Amino acid sequence: MAYSSTQDHDALGGSLVRRVVVLAMVGVLSGLMSGLFGIGGGTIIVPALVWLGLTQRHAVATSLAAIIPTAIAGVISYAQSGHVDWIAALLLACGTIVGAQLGSWLLSRLSEMVLRWAFAVFLVFVIVSQIVGTPSRDGTIHMTFLTGVLLVLLGVFVGTLSGLLGIGGGAIVVPALSLAFGASDLVARGTSLLMMIPNAIAGSVANVRRGLVNLRDGLIIGVVAACLTPAGTWIAGSISARMGANLFAIYLCVICVRSVWTAVKVTPALAKRLPHRESWC
Repeated sequence: MAYSSTQDHDALGGSLVRRVVVLAMVGVLSGLMSGLFGIGGGTIIVPALVWLGLTQRHAVATSLAAIIPTAIAGVISYAQSGHVDWIAALLLACGTIVGAQLGSWLLSRLSEMVLRWAFAVFLVFVIVSQIVGTPSRDGTIHMTFLTGVLLVLLGVFVGTLSGLLGIGGGAIVVPALSLAFGASDLVARGTSLLMMIPNAIAGSVANVRRGLVNLRDGLIIGVVAACLTPAGTWIAGSISARMGANLFAIYLCVICVRSVWTAVKVTPALAKRLPHRESWC
């Protein structure tokens, strides 16, 4: 009996060690991607946590908590080089708060099939713009009243998509700030990371109260990612703006393929239910 108990203890310890190693690897990858592209890393963290056994809801909540230290480290790194537009980030954050509420309201009223295909098409547009457009390394956001209004509207759009699809805003905000508002690629990334922090904190507080956050997993990923994020920002500043845009386009292609795959799987199930929905009209 003692031998069996020892085996169980060793197996449990080995399983815990493997889990910590996987979580640390996820932290390394998400931290590098966050610093390099100005994203939260949720597209990496959430699938990994689901693979480790968390439900989708718990994975999303834990990922949001892990993003907080990651984004803070990224903002500090970008801010040291003057690559953060604080006013733009504030306006974007205000818009995302409104958009998140709108997205939650629309979630139960719009077809998931339409939403997922629309997001996939939108990603294709962003990818093409990244490849065709010529990124700037010296551009800045010229703040006017109209610019401020448009930034808030962009924040509302990002927050709405976040509420509808559970995605972060970096993949949308970074190219938008560069293409539509004239920001350099580095300023766009630093500003995107700063925009995420208020919403991530607010959402994580609510999720912790609901018992949805795995604090151990989130802490491991967040601390490791925060240590690696400065390395990602250093890489972003070391490579050319063109190379950075190409790498970001490749990253978006991966997200797009995943989104299309999910949409393809969701479409048949929703299509079967579509006649039943129409019969209620």
